[in-house]
Amino acid sequence: MTVTAQKGAPRRVRTPVTGAASAAVRPVLEAPRRPARVLAVFPAGAYLEVRTELEPSVIAVITGTATRLPNALLLPGPLPRLTVGDEAVVGDGAVELGPLSMRVRRWWDPAPHTGRVDPVRLERALPALAPDGGEGLAGNGNIELLTRACRTGWLLGVLTAAEQLVGLGPGLTPSGDDVLAGLLVTLRHIGKSAGVGQAVRVGDWLGATVTYDARTRTTPISATLLHCAAQGAASPEVCGVLRAVAGRTPLEPALSRLRRLGHTSGSDLAQGIAIGLEAVLGMAGRGGLSGEAA
Repeated sequence: MTVTAQKGAPRRVRTPVTGAASAAVRPVLEAPRRPARVLAVFPAGAYLEVRTELEPSVIAVITGTATRLPNALLLPGPLPRLTVGDEAVVGDGAVELGPLSMRVRRWWDPAPHTGRVDPVRLERALPALAPDGGEGLAGNGNIELLTRACRTGWLLGVLTAAEQLVGLGPGLTPSGDDVLAGLLVTLRHIGKSAGVGQAVRVGDWLGATVTYDARTRTTPISATLLHCAAQGAASPEVCGVLRAVAGRTPLEPALSRLRRLGHTSGSDLAQGIAIGLEAVLGMAGRGGLSGEAA
């Protein structure tokens, strides 16, 4: 049993458990112990906000029925009873939360492994990724600008539209952030797989732009997911679509699983992936974006 106590406070006994976690949260979990608080609670998980300058600063503590977000720690059993505002401790390889002291023994890679991909495959995949009407920002001018700028190779337009989309929309992960997350992961991984290094560099510029002040412009949870996406980390549903786009698995089942996520999140992520594919194809044909930095 693990025992923690504060001077003058009753001794609290915590039950030790082991779990698995995304490699994206390893820097925060292995850093020195820091206080955290419960930000939100759901039947299948809870979000912890850690007082740290590191990212991801929000960790999703989930059970097996929840989506494995790239910032997740997976419990081996049910979630303990928690309320928003409860205190926790994260660091030194463990998370102390409620009656549990959780230590990670296994890690998973939150990045897709697509292998090499022929740009012709990307062209074939695009029609299936067309908007399905479930997007939260359908018809929004900034989405249209982002799509047009990626398609035509206008770097300034890409960055201008992205800045306007950060935090745009309701919910814990606003639609604008979900679109950007799908775009970021696609630029990094499909750009590399297709041999379009310029797409990876654009992803780096875009990631720096949208994460620079994300903590002040969107929700803490969404800011963390943007940071993860900028590093190429995503949920299994997003990774599954990218592998399918690369021809490793059938596309329609993977896309269906993605679009079932959340109220609009899945469709928004799919829209970001589609915009990313158009950007990669455009850069492959032109050799780069116009107006790009030297």
